[in-house]
Amino acid sequence: MLRRSLAAAGKPIRKRLYTQTASLSEAEVESWRQERSITVDDCSLNPVLQFEQAGFPADVLLSTEQFVAPSPIQAQCWPVVLSGRDVVGIAATGSGKTLAFGLPAICHTLAQPGGPDKSPNQPQVLIVAPTRELVQQIADVMCEAAGHCALGCIAVFGGSSRKQQVRLLRNGLVHIVVATPGRLQDLVADGSCRLDKVTYLVLDEADRMLDLGFEPAIRAIAGGIRADRQTLMFSATWPASIQRLAMDFLCNAARVTIGSKDLSASHSIAQVVEVMEQGQRDGRLEALLQKHGGSKQRILVFVLYKKEAARVEGQLLRKGWKVAAIHGDLSQDKRTAAINAFRDGSVPLLVATDVAARGLDIPDVALVLNFSFPLTVEDYCHRIGRTGRAGKTGLAHTFFCPASDRQRAGELINVLREAGQPVPEKLLQFGTTVKKKESKLYGAHFKDIDPLQKSSKVTFDF
Repeated sequence: MLRRSLAAAGKPIRKRLYTQTASLSEAEVESWRQERSITVDDCSLNPVLQFEQAGFPADVLLSTEQFVAPSPIQAQCWPVVLSGRDVVGIAATGSGKTLAFGLPAICHTLAQPGGPDKSPNQPQVLIVAPTRELVQQIADVMCEAAGHCALGCIAVFGGSSRKQQVRLLRNGLVHIVVATPGRLQDLVADGSCRLDKVTYLVLDEADRMLDLGFEPAIRAIAGGIRADRQTLMFSATWPASIQRLAMDFLCNAARVTIGSKDLSASHSIAQVVEVMEQGQRDGRLEALLQKHGGSKQRILVFVLYKKEAARVEGQLLRKGWKVAAIHGDLSQDKRTAAINAFRDGSVPLLVATDVAARGLDIPDVALVLNFSFPLTVEDYCHRIGRTGRAGKTGLAHTFFCPASDRQRAGELINVLREAGQPVPEKLLQFGTTVKKKESKLYGAHFKDIDPLQKSSKVTFDF
C-alpha cells in the first residue's frame, strides 16, 4: 500500500527514452544473437551494435570512449532498459553489466520532469549490492560516469564513515546511491536517506540479494520505494529457486540471457576438479602455488569460512609466500588494503571467503583455486568468474572433498559438461542426480514453472 501511495503522490516518471534506429533485419538479429548465445524473452527490440545507436547524450557517451563496441549484455539490454521496461539481465562476470544498468540510470535521472532532483537525502537512483567491495567497485564506475553529467553518486556501506555518508546525502547533490542493504536500512531508519523519490532500482548479484540472508532487507527497502519505479536485476547466475521470488519485485519484466539458461560457467575458463580428502589439501595447495606462482601472476584462493581464511593465510606466510587475506572478521580498511595490494600486483596471492566471489573486478587473475568447495554450485560459478574476464582466458582448480561436498556433485558435473570441461571419474562415482531445491514459499515443485513464460489459452469443447 505504501508503494502505491508514493506512486500516486509523486511526479510522473519518464521511462521511455529510446527510439530504435538500427536497421537490422530479423535474420541479422537472429544471427547476431546465435553467435553470442543470447536469448531474449518477452521483448522484440533489436540490439545496438554501436554506442551511438543507443541514443545516449554526448556526456554519457564519454564513459564508453575506452571501448570499441558495446559488450553483448550492453548491446541487448540498453534498448530494453531505455524503453522503460523492467529487466532481468544474466551474463558472466566481467561482461560489462555495470554500464549495462549504469548508463541508462544516468539517462533516466537526467530525463525526469524538472531535471535531477536536488532535495536533501532523496536520491533518484538506488543500486543495491551484497558486499562492501562490490558496492565500492560499482560506485567507482558510476561516480566517474555520473560526473561527466554533473550528477552526484556515493557508496553507502558498513565499516566506513557514517557521518561522511550522512553529510553527503544532506547536501542535496547526491542523485545515485550504491549501497549494501544493512547500512542503507540504518540510514533510512534515522531519516538520513529517504527512498520515496527513487524511480530506478537495481539489484546487482540479484540471486544473492534474494536468498534467505538478504530477502527480508530487500523487501523492506523495496517497500519504501514507489510502486511504478523501474526495476532491474542483474546476475551471473539465475537459479530457479530465486526466479519466483524475483517476480514480487518486477512488473512485466523482459529477460536477457547471455549464454545457457541453465546454470553455467564462463566458457573462457579451463576448469580442473580434483577429488581428494580434506587432509590432502594443504600439501596440494603448496604444490599448485609452486607450479603456478613462480612468475608472480595473481592467484586467488577461495575458502569457506573466516577462520579457515586466517589459518591458510598464516600457513602461507610462514612458508614465505607474499599473501594477503579478505574476510568478514577484518576491518574495512584492511579489506580494502588487501584488495588494492592484490589489484596492483604488490601482493600476488589473495586468500578470500565468498565476500570476494561476486562482481569483484581484478584484472589478469591467472588462477582461481577453490581450497574449499562453496555451499552452492552457483557460488562456484561466481568464484571461478574472477578469472577469464573481459574476453581473456583463465584457469580454475577446485578441491572436491567427498565428506562435505558429495551432495553437490551432480550440479557440478552438469556445469563442467555444459562448458565442455573434463569430468573426473572419481567425481562421477557420486552420481549425477541433482537434488530438487525446495522453496519455503512455493514448495518443491515451484521450479518447474518459468515465471516469465506466457500462459496459453485452453478451450473446452462440449
